[in-house]
Amino acid sequence: MLEQHKIGFIGGGNMAQALAKGLLSNGLPKSSIHIVEVNPDSLAAWHAQGISARASPDNALTECDIWVLAVKPQVMSEVMAQVKPFTKDQTLILSIAAGIPMASISQWLGEGADPWPYVVRCMPNTPALIGAGAMGLTALSSVTASQKQSAHAIMESVGVVVWVASDSEIDAVTALSGSGPAYVFRFIEALIDGGVKLGLSPEHARSLALATLSGATQLAQASDEPLATLREQVTSKGGTTAAALDVLAENHFYETIQQAMQAAHKRAGELGKLFG
Repeated sequence: MLEQHKIGFIGGGNMAQALAKGLLSNGLPKSSIHIVEVNPDSLAAWHAQGISARASPDNALTECDIWVLAVKPQVMSEVMAQVKPFTKDQTLILSIAAGIPMASISQWLGEGADPWPYVVRCMPNTPALIGAGAMGLTALSSVTASQKQSAHAIMESVGVVVWVASDSEIDAVTALSGSGPAYVFRFIEALIDGGVKLGLSPEHARSLALATLSGATQLAQASDEPLATLREQVTSKGGTTAAALDVLAENHFYETIQQAMQAAHKRAGELGKLFG
């Protein structure tokens, strides 16, 4: 459904590259993508792929009816001032910047009492770089059903998409799936290090840790059983798994993960206040 659209990426970093790759693999022609990227090396890389790219916004951006905002939160207001003159009627703004609320983007691109009405906010995560992302989207009430479908199609090209009701829920998505890969990577690091301390080689520990995480996730996805049931199926009374889970419980593993998520959620809100 994106064939009739031209998509402009404001910021040409890793996530823009992942999204462009996903869109191209789903049949969108290169001619339907335009990049605004200040970094000379990144700009050259886009040109090498045969994709339109500029170091600053110009009329080529006006030709894009969907803009993906892929710049860092701390420069968002400055960048919005630069691109604002190139908006046109019903330009859809899809932001993937952490923490920046839709109202701020809407105000920056609007005129006084008339904020820009077509803003969608998304929080992707780094597995989107390999087409395995998990992300939440939310939209202003003035965004049309067709525009929401377009935003959905863009993000779905790199992973699983869920729609939530508000900026606050996007901050919750940030705490879960946005920051979540880092929690998982840290857990894998602990498994590998633990395996080495128990006598395994680093290579064997890494292979077993990665396969364990992958296998457990695939089993959870394939099973209709609750996660608690799957956990109990591994846990024999008085056995090795029970001993391990007792240590996790004594050290408040479950609560610690949730506290970490609460800290990430709080920080997302702070970023919105700081930069929005």
